[in-house]
Amino acid sequence: MDTTPNSPTLDTQAFRRSLHQSPNYHRHGFGHEEEAEGTMKTEYHSDLIQNIRAQNYIYTQGDVTIYLAQSFGFCWGVERAIAIAYEARTQFPTERIWITNEIIHNPLVNERLRQMNVQFINVDAAGHKDFSGVVQGDVVILPAFGASLQETQLLNDLGCTIVDTTCPWVSKVWNRVEKHKKADFTSIVHGKYNHEETIATSSYADRYLVVLNLKEAEYVANYMLHGGDRAEFLAKFSRAMSQGFDPDRDLERIGVANQTTMLKGETEAIGKLFERTIMQKYGIEHLNEHFLAFNTICDATQERQDAMLKIVEQPLDLMIVIGGYNSSNTTHLQEIAIERGLPSYHIDSAERIISAEAIEHKPLGKAIEQSTNWLPAGKIKVGITSGASTPDRIVEDTINKIFALKN
Repeated sequence: MDTTPNSPTLDTQAFRRSLHQSPNYHRHGFGHEEEAEGTMKTEYHSDLIQNIRAQNYIYTQGDVTIYLAQSFGFCWGVERAIAIAYEARTQFPTERIWITNEIIHNPLVNERLRQMNVQFINVDAAGHKDFSGVVQGDVVILPAFGASLQETQLLNDLGCTIVDTTCPWVSKVWNRVEKHKKADFTSIVHGKYNHEETIATSSYADRYLVVLNLKEAEYVANYMLHGGDRAEFLAKFSRAMSQGFDPDRDLERIGVANQTTMLKGETEAIGKLFERTIMQKYGIEHLNEHFLAFNTICDATQERQDAMLKIVEQPLDLMIVIGGYNSSNTTHLQEIAIERGLPSYHIDSAERIISAEAIEHKPLGKAIEQSTNWLPAGKIKVGITSGASTPDRIVEDTINKIFALKN
C-alpha cells in the first residue's frame, strides 16, 4: 500500500480524535486482564530470574558468575501490547484477527500469536503490505510500534475493528511531530527510516528527514551551513525523506524528534548539533523561530541503556545480549558493549548457543555468523541483559545453557 506522506491539508489530529471516539476502536483492553496476565506469567515468567533479582543481580553456580543488568527485558509498553492482543483473542473468539506487523520484535511472542490464529499481514520483498484479504468486520491489531496513518485510515474506511496496542511513548512522539507540522517546521527524526515506528511517526509529518546517526546529522548540518551537492543530498536520503523534500528550502525551520529506542546519548548529541547549527546560521536571538527540540526517548529504553552502561564497568569476561535481531533497542545495548571493547554476543534465543566451542550470533551491522572459542575456560563472569521485547523465560534458558556447558 502507499505509505507516502499525507496531504498538508489533512487534519491528522482531527482524524485521531474521531478514531478514538469510534465504537470500532479499542486501546484499553476488554476487561480480561486477569486471564491475559495469567497466560503471560505461565509462558514468560522465570523463577530463576526472580531469584537472581533477589540476590542483587549477581548469581554464582559452579564456575560461572552471572551479572544481570538491573533493568532489562519486558517493558511496560511491551507487556501492555501483548496483554491487549491476548485479550482481543478472548473478546473476539470467532472473528478473523489480523496484525499489521510483529507485535514486538520477539519470535517466541509472535509465534504464540500465530498459534492463537492471529494472521499477519503479508509483506512483499519491497516492504509493501498486502491488505487485500482484510474485509469489513475483521479485527485488526496495531502493534506496539504503531501503524502508519495511511494504514489506520484504510482499516477505518474498511469498517474493521481496530485494536490499538501502540505504546504511549510512541504516541507521544507523534504528538510532537504534530506540533512541528502545526508550526510549519520540518521534522528531523533520529531513527531508522525502514523501522515500523519511524515509518508510523513520519506518516504524521508534512515534511520530514530521517537521520540514522550523528554522522548523518553532521552531513545535514554542514549542508545547512555551507550548502553542497543537492543531487548528492537527495540521493543519500532518497528513502529517508518526505516526498518533494528540498534541502535548500525545508531545513530553514526544523524540529527534532526520535525513534523511542535509539541511543539516548546520540539523540541528545544530534539535538545539540542542530541547535548550534541554527544559532550559527540565524543567530541565537532567532533560535526559537527556527528550532524545536524535544527528547522522546522512552523511560524504559533509557533505563536499560543506563543499566547496560553500569554493568559493562564490571570485570566481565563476556557479555550476552538477548533479543530479536530486528530489535532496535537490543541493538543499541550491543553497541554499548562494543564501545567498551567487551567480547559480546547478540543472540535471540538459547538455541543459538551450540556448544562450549561454538555460538551463533549477530555482530553489529552484519549477518548472523558462528564464532568459536567464545566461552573461556575456568571461572568466568558473564554479563547478561536483554531487550525490551525479550521474556524472562528466554533469559533463564540462556543462563541455564551456560551453566550446563560450564558445570
